[in-house]
Amino acid sequence: MLAKSPVIVDLKFIPEEVEAALNGAFPDREVINRADPAQRDRDLSGIDYAVVWKSAPDLFSRAPDLKVVFSGGAGVDHVLTLPGLPDVPLVRFVDRTLTTRMSEWVIMQCLLHLRQHSAYEALAQRREWRDLIQPEAADITVGIMGMGVLGQDTARKLAVMGFKVIGWSRTKRTIEGMDTYGAADLDAFLARTDFLVGLLPLTAETKGIFNANLFVKLSRKGPFGAPVFINAGRGGSQVEADILKSLDSGVLGAASLDVFEEEPLSPDSRFWTMPNVYVTPHVAASSDVKALFAHVEQQIARFESGLPLEHVVDRLAGY
Repeated sequence: MLAKSPVIVDLKFIPEEVEAALNGAFPDREVINRADPAQRDRDLSGIDYAVVWKSAPDLFSRAPDLKVVFSGGAGVDHVLTLPGLPDVPLVRFVDRTLTTRMSEWVIMQCLLHLRQHSAYEALAQRREWRDLIQPEAADITVGIMGMGVLGQDTARKLAVMGFKVIGWSRTKRTIEGMDTYGAADLDAFLARTDFLVGLLPLTAETKGIFNANLFVKLSRKGPFGAPVFINAGRGGSQVEADILKSLDSGVLGAASLDVFEEEPLSPDSRFWTMPNVYVTPHVAASSDVKALFAHVEQQIARFESGLPLEHVVDRLAGY
């Protein structure tokens, strides 16, 4: 019986979390963890599988015989731009834990803006007791751009909370009980949207899509008079100079940003100190590493038994 191929793990996650998750993972094959200094110079030829998240740029030149590459997250743009990416299946991470974390983050941000939490924090710092407008969720239309697994789960949960929810995707989807829009209907979608949620993958079509021209088309009819922008998709889909200008001018009333054009976000960025902006460090849907390795094990088992891989990326579409 032939020995099973090792698995290369090259993940820019919290090292201790990766080490803990590897305990018991891939029990029938060797794991080469490139975060381990003793493994960094290891010969990687003849190895079939790699699990990557913002991996070393020399990975693919050093591992020329890969048969499948697994992304450590739902996004794959960080893999598609790596030099030497082989022409093999690229599998993205789809898992209940990742989906749940993303929808939790979006719901939290919508509620923070709905209940004017940042304004109440400022009042509390001044020890000032004052009522602010308190609309209910039903007064707000949340428009979600990106209606894949993450977007649909988020939409369902926001609707349970009482928000009105509409969805947009490049190719219009039919979702029961929800108004949806396609590429040709973007302006109509924006005109109804009070809170805009970005959950788009990064592709040639979505790069820089969240810009000044888009923000001015958002609804001004909500209870706050200015829309809110919430982005947990990809940093490359937003133009940060336009977000700042729109916040300064009142075109946008507030924002929640988990992703940025350049990460980590510069300590000099104005976003850190703006009272109407919430910043989180790309953690809205941090991967559960144990779940990631279980997903990879399952897909390798399918591959080695002749079954098709699941969640394979369409490289032309970019997701």
